[in-house]
This record gives sequence, C-alpha cells and structure tokens, in this order.
Amino acid sequence: MSVWDDLDLLLDSPSSLTVTSSARGTVKDVPNFKVEDDVSALRKAIEGLGTTEKTLIEVLTQRSSAQRQLISKAYEKATGRTLKADLEGDTHGDFEDLLVALITPPAVYDCREVIKAIKGAGTTESTLTEIFASRSNRQVNAMSEAYLAETGRSMINDLQSEVSGDYGKALLILAEGKRDESTSVDTAKAKADAKALYEAGEKKWGTDEGKFIDILCHRSIPQLRQTLVEYKNISKKTLQQSIESEMSGNLEDLLVAVVKCVKSVPAYLAERLYKSMKGAGTTESILTSILVSRSEIDLLDIRTEYKNLFGKSLYSQLESEVSGSYGDALKKLCGQD
Repeated sequence: MSVWDDLDLLLDSPSSLTVTSSARGTVKDVPNFKVEDDVSALRKAIEGLGTTEKTLIEVLTQRSSAQRQLISKAYEKATGRTLKADLEGDTHGDFEDLLVALITPPAVYDCREVIKAIKGAGTTESTLTEIFASRSNRQVNAMSEAYLAETGRSMINDLQSEVSGDYGKALLILAEGKRDESTSVDTAKAKADAKALYEAGEKKWGTDEGKFIDILCHRSIPQLRQTLVEYKNISKKTLQQSIESEMSGNLEDLLVAVVKCVKSVPAYLAERLYKSMKGAGTTESILTSILVSRSEIDLLDIRTEYKNLFGKSLYSQLESEVSGSYGDALKKLCGQD
C-alpha cells in the first residue's frame, strides 16, 4: 500500500503548510555568530590563489538564511563587491547555483524560480506545480512581493499570460495565496464536498474539472484532510486515485501534487527528490531548490519520509548520486541521520 493511500493518521498530523516555526529544519541560527569572522574567511577563500571551496561550504551551509543576509551586506561593505558576483566569478555549474541560492532570501529565491520557469520559449510547468502546491499563503504572498520588487510587474499577471486552460485556472487560484486558513473542521461540509467531487468525477461520464479545482484550491488543509477521508468512504478509491484515472497532463499533475501536499508536504518533496535522482542522470536543479528552500522549514521531516518511502537515507542517496564540492555542500545541508 502506498503512503498516499493511508489516511488513518492524517487528521492529527502537523502540516508544513500551516506551521510557522522552523523547528523541523536542518539549518539553524549559529550561536556566537560573528559576521566579521565569516566575511574575512570568505574573502580569504575567494581572494587567495584558487578558491577554497571547503570554506565556502562551511560558512554558507552552516548559517541560517538571516545570517547569510548579514554576511552578504557586510561583505559588500568591506569589499565594494557583492558576494553574489564574487561567487559567480569564482565558482561554476551546480556548485555556483547552490551557493547563490543560499545567499538569496527565500521569497526572492522562490520568485526567481518562477521567473525562470516562465521565461523564454515554453513554460516549465513542473516547477510551477511544485512551488504553488507546496508553499503556504505566507510564502506565496512574500514571493508575490519579491516578484514585484524584482520585475516591476505583478506575478499573477505574468502567470496569466503563460498558463491556460484548467491547469492555468487552478494555478492562478493557488498563486493568489488566499487558501482558507481556518483550523476548525466542518465535517458536514467535508461530506458534502466529498460527494460533490465523487459526482463530478467517478460517478459521471466525463469530469467536471471546475469542481475539483474549486474545492482543492480554496479549502483549508484540515478541511481537505477530512474531505479525503470522507471521499474514500464514499468512493472506495482515494481522491488521488480518482484524479489519476479521470484527468491527464498538467492539471492531473497539479491536483495530485495539491492532494499530496494536503497529506504531507515533506513526503511530496521526498518523492520529488527521489525522482530527480532516479534512473540515468540527476536533475540537480531540483535537488538544489528543495534542499535550499526546505533547509529551515521541514528538511528533517523530508529525511524521515524519504527513509520511510524508499528504504534508505537521503544522505546516503546523495552520497551515491552527487559528487565534488556540489555534493559536499548538499550533504552538509541535508545532515546525517
């Protein structure tokens, strides 16, 4: 039985979408933080002959995001150069991308991922799906503000011209960051929603996608969890199985991602990590974005889910899949069990 079919413990488990503390991250504020010591260590590593990658990794993966911001400011003040420009000049490839990601504030990093996903020919829907399915309202709103500051344009307007159809409709609702946040559960409403979903999909010829989009993109997390339980009681299938059999393409991917994140954001992201390393070649950009963006939110939980789902630790998987300075930095972020 897949983790996604087991709804028994669902109603009482915490959700990364509603928790605001960073207690489940692997990276914390370092105590006795001395910004000037870090700046001089970084300068030595960058300005000397050859770059000392080990120092860059030690400093940048072992400080919290807020501390890295202080380091960046102090670095620029001391050198007249931005840390970003120096890292870009001195490192390259995936390692450079990772270090630049680490010194980018989380909301700005998210918004740059969105910009990358919609820039140029074709849109990378998988990136948009992951971001908007797994971020809380607060994160989406911070991302929106960062987007405006970064581009001078509204994120929603830019997305509107890039995504279309039912997929676009669902994504734009999520991108408004207005999901209901009440914590109380209305069981009668959950039953009614479950019935409406059943009647919009399994029970009829053809599918009323609008009904799925409306319920899955607006209701609160606790409310949707109850709805998943009620749905399985009516349908004998899980809602995820119904979506998978009734829909296809980007819309299916997005709604399945939403359902998975309602159950467990860490399990959803653990699965994304696994798939990015499975088979021939590794999708480094996915490793970088998940490990950086979750390192202060729920990476400990992602590690636990990874082990539950795939029978080996995320750390050992990284050891066999990524190497060099890039691999070392990722493993430092991940931490060992």
